[in-house]
Amino acid sequence: MSGNFARQLVDTLAAQGVRRIFGLVGDSLNPVVDAVRQSDDIEWIHVHNEESAAFAAGAESLVTGDLAVCAASCGPGNTHLIQGLYDAHRNGAKVLAIASHIPSQMIGSSFFQETHPEQIFQECSGYCEMVNSAEQGAKILHNAIQSTMAGNGVSVLVMPGDLASEDAADMPTLKSTVTAARGVVKPEKSQVDDLARAINDAESVTFMVGAGAAGARDEVLELAARIKAPVGHALGGKEIIEYDNPFDVGMSGLLGYGGLQKAMDDADLFIMIGTDFPYSDFLPTANVAQIDADASHIGRRTTVTHPVHGDVGETIRAVLPLVTEKTDSSFLDKMLRHHERELTKVVEAYTHGVEDRTPIHPEFAARVLDELAADDAVFTVDTGMCNVWAARYVTPNGRRRVLGSWRHGTMANALPHAIGAQAADPTRQVISMSGDGGLAMLLGELLTVRRSGLPVKTIVFNNSSLGMVKLEMLVEGMPDYGTDHDDVDYAAVAAAMGMRSVRITDPKRLREQLADALAYDGPVLVDVVTDPDALSMPPEISLEQVAGFAKASVRTVLDGGVGKMIDMARANLRNVPRP
Repeated sequence: MSGNFARQLVDTLAAQGVRRIFGLVGDSLNPVVDAVRQSDDIEWIHVHNEESAAFAAGAESLVTGDLAVCAASCGPGNTHLIQGLYDAHRNGAKVLAIASHIPSQMIGSSFFQETHPEQIFQECSGYCEMVNSAEQGAKILHNAIQSTMAGNGVSVLVMPGDLASEDAADMPTLKSTVTAARGVVKPEKSQVDDLARAINDAESVTFMVGAGAAGARDEVLELAARIKAPVGHALGGKEIIEYDNPFDVGMSGLLGYGGLQKAMDDADLFIMIGTDFPYSDFLPTANVAQIDADASHIGRRTTVTHPVHGDVGETIRAVLPLVTEKTDSSFLDKMLRHHERELTKVVEAYTHGVEDRTPIHPEFAARVLDELAADDAVFTVDTGMCNVWAARYVTPNGRRRVLGSWRHGTMANALPHAIGAQAADPTRQVISMSGDGGLAMLLGELLTVRRSGLPVKTIVFNNSSLGMVKLEMLVEGMPDYGTDHDDVDYAAVAAAMGMRSVRITDPKRLREQLADALAYDGPVLVDVVTDPDALSMPPEISLEQVAGFAKASVRTVLDGGVGKMIDMARANLRNVPRP
């Protein structure tokens, strides 16, 4: 076979449909970059931090469902890469990371920039192996691709730069057809029967739906209709189940809103459907069922007495014929009324008269952004208060996507996620909901957006504060410290980088200026100066609630506005008898 191993690697990726590699060029990685230069099928997208390369690849895979690739040079390049790989791995993205290494003969000698990549990537990958020769590298290249495509999380190929330049060897494994995991887990009959009995025995049932219910929306709603169950969701299930849901009672947890918490607490039976919701303090502990295709998730968050190991759709289809239809809808009706009251209360508190108030209410900015965004927009969301705004204001519809660091919870993910999503489809509207703290961490990626001509719309919620950290301190009874900083004009920074930008300080002009930015055919940064005290001291919070991190105080503190969800909540009450 002609060419070196680096060229074989790039050609193999091209044959698998890979069209770009996100990375930062450097020494040990140079043979791979040179192979990309010679390729007609793959482009190199130059980022400014390897962390961003991994974030971008993760987002590309989540949007497309396909293999995505990132790369980093040895030593510091690898240690930068690791943050984004944790995020991609925990989000279930299909990502191959090419981690170049010091020269093979120097490994173990404390050589310049030496690390031990096979060790440092173990926790954020499902497959991690080092190339010891071109022949062996060709063998494990297929294994790495197949592992991540099979749903085992990130794969890492550790490759010393000198071995990348070795002559390639023709290996039969590289001719294998890679297949993505498409199978389903059928539940055991005894577990299906047990769940059906629990449902039939309970007078009231509540669902919490997560990302594991993807592809099973119709089945979940059919079961809810049959047993008159309120249906809430974890953040990962928002884009799956929230839209057009006649049984919707919102979310629980630190970002929660509406009626789900009461619906969970008051139900005879609580069912976790495809969710590994991590905040145990919010979950009931009595008579809980859990449906999950990954058996390792079951029972690790709360006491589960009715476990079902199975695909959500397969499980519900098996349960439906065994479930007796409930005729009493009083519990559902009560929870829908409670949900509507909760939303009405907070909408009035956070959205009334805000067009005259400065600094701009971030709730107002998020609501307007949601109204102006395209029906098939991809929103990428920074960790922190932007998570709150996205959870409550971005309205799903079955076509929009909402990506964030839901499981790793890192700052600065939104902009590099947007780079990956936009690179995958330059014609689709991609909106980065960036906090000023997160944007500052990876500010250089604005250069990536501009230089690559990616039409990302970066919306900065600029409150000159680490808002979520401030909130955490306040609810723990601590005075906030180290969370505020001097104002930064990010619009001016973006302009200095050669990017179109606008700074919005007048709430009366917010809609007009946002609409203009979203309509622009190219990258734009919108710097929205927002209120740093938003949600810190909402109405009806007591000193006692502030003093301790009790579940009730967290709910009160985070009981913010909810955008268009109030419309759906009111619509869902049309056929509910008035008390």
